[in-house]
Amino acid sequence: MRSPAARAFGTVALTAAVFVSPAFAQSPDTWANPIRPFQIGEGLYYVGAYDLASYLFVSKAGLIVLDGGDQTVGKQVVANIRALGFDPAQVKILLNTHQHYDHAAGLAEIRRAAPNAKLYASAADGAVIAAGGRGDPFLTGKAYEYEPVPLARTLKDGDKVTLGGWTLTAHVTGGHTAGCTTWTFPVRVASKVRQGLVHCSSSILPGYQLGKAETYPGITAAYEKSFATWKALPCEVFLASHGAFFGMNDKRKALDAGKADAFVDPAGCKGFYERAEIAFRAELKRQNP
Repeated sequence: MRSPAARAFGTVALTAAVFVSPAFAQSPDTWANPIRPFQIGEGLYYVGAYDLASYLFVSKAGLIVLDGGDQTVGKQVVANIRALGFDPAQVKILLNTHQHYDHAAGLAEIRRAAPNAKLYASAADGAVIAAGGRGDPFLTGKAYEYEPVPLARTLKDGDKVTLGGWTLTAHVTGGHTAGCTTWTFPVRVASKVRQGLVHCSSSILPGYQLGKAETYPGITAAYEKSFATWKALPCEVFLASHGAFFGMNDKRKALDAGKADAFVDPAGCKGFYERAEIAFRAELKRQNP
């Protein structure tokens, strides 16, 4: 059974998914359903749930995990790492797209299995994770709180995180949260080096205020800047914090059917951002006629 916190967050976040496009919506009742982990590219694996995403980057120097899902999914991430034949205790670095419950509450579960893992996150979102979900300007109260994880390194826009052969670049793409972080990195898929991207979120939560009145100071300008950034970033292997954003479950079926480059989708990435920006501008206009 889903926790009260998960139910409360799911109601808000599902509406947000519909807000961007009905095609991206997933029922919160299935978000955390376990699925078999799978390989996306060389050293890159999906270890999350049916919709709450988590990614494993494997190197001889250790492991990186990007996003932990909610608390339930965090436990699944640990089990999925083991199922792939890797030792969760070798996780050296924890990364995050944003501090909301369904992406950050599971980080503490992963850190329990890897007590030496260090969390790297943006200043705005890292502070909220370190406070266990407290400090968000919109999602307030016990339903959105979770076990804190200390912040070991504060990332600025353009900072790089390296381990083994991996280099991931942090792009602070605020709006959905003040420190929402999109990640880019090169990854070999189907014998070719591609540019991978893990999208943070461009959703506008129901009740967010834009324009003259703002949910937090600068939210409107943050969305504007983020859309300019997203449209300029290289995006061949399109991934995101929610599987529904990039059609993950259809693509994994194609992968299972033998399509080795199923997650190579630059057109899908471009189309996603086009639709998301249209939704943002429509809501901005609605609130500021």
